[in-house]
Order: sequence, then C-alpha cells, then structure tokens
Amino acid sequence: MKKLILLPLLLLALFSCKDKNAAPNSDASKLETTPSADRFKSGIFEIPAGQGYEKTIVIRKDSIQIEKYEDKIDTLSISWKNNFNYTLQMLNPKTAIDEDPIHIKITSIKDDSYKFEAVIGNSNYVQKGEITKKSN
Repeated sequence: MKKLILLPLLLLALFSCKDKNAAPNSDASKLETTPSADRFKSGIFEIPAGQGYEKTIVIRKDSIQIEKYEDKIDTLSISWKNNFNYTLQMLNPKTAIDEDPIHIKITSIKDDSYKFEAVIGNSNYVQKGEITKKSN
C-alpha cells in the first residue's frame, strides 16, 4: 500500500520541477521544460548566509563535494539520482548525524542557481535554501 502512495508522490515531485527561464507557449519552451542539471554537477558554488546557513562555498568535481564555511571544511561524496535529486554523504563523519546521508531535491532552476530542499537521513525536518554557481 505504501508503494502505491509513494509512486504518485514521486512522479508529482519529478514533474513539478520546471525551468523558470522557459518562455511560455513556444517551441523552445517545450524543450526547456525538462531542465538539465549537468551545469550544476561541477564548478564553484555559493550558498549565501541566511535561511539557517552560514555563507558556504561549495566546490564540486566528479563525485566529490567540498564545503567551506566559517573556519571548517567538509568533504562529501555526491551521487546524482536524476536531474532533480542527489545524495550527499560525509566522507569523514565527526558525529552520528554526520553519518546519515543528506537527500537533496531541486525544486526550481533559474539561470545559474537553483532552490533546494535538504533532508538528513529519514528525518521529517526539511531545510530549504538556494545555491548559485559562481564559476566552472
């Protein structure tokens, strides 16, 4: 029964993502309604301070993500599930909560940034934020 409920929710989440840059009712917009996350798979990014975050610089290359914030540096593995979902796993966890995977869902894409929702492990707490690509 749970699978029957989860499948429609998963499909709804997948199809609710859209590219904010797509022009309505144009042939080009039909191609752009399925945005590609490829431009977000590598490069240097920034999560601004606020919304529960310190200013964080994110460096992504291949399957590694390095996060620099305050005076700390964390290294995580990144695994893309599809254009809207990826998982982060701390490579050197320091606490029990650091051992849980972080599930990220991209909720909208605009230019060189995207909004996301993050959930640690199986918790019900959802952290929202926005990340901007600064360079390749």
